[in-house]
Amino acid sequence: MLITHAVRQHVLHVTLLRDLDVTNRAAAALQVQALVQTHRPTRVVIAVPTVDPTPATLSALARAHRMCLSLGIPLALSGASARTRRLLDATAE
Repeated sequence: MLITHAVRQHVLHVTLLRDLDVTNRAAAALQVQALVQTHRPTRVVIAVPTVDPTPATLSALARAHRMCLSLGIPLALSGASARTRRLLDATAE
């Protein structure tokens, strides 16, 4: 299992259980996408396993962020460093 999730008050809370690698990053991104499409949250919060995630984890987060942006759904990171949050914002442009 790569992620867990909960929906509270229309907010989708996703937890990445471990840093991703190239063999599982697409699967994690697709799982997040399916959850967003199923629950149609007003906001998404993703908790990352480390303050500085692996490049594969960043890739999956960027994909989820772009998808949420296209749907007008804000996405926030929990447990990430300020540098990681800035990288995510930069990849969404």
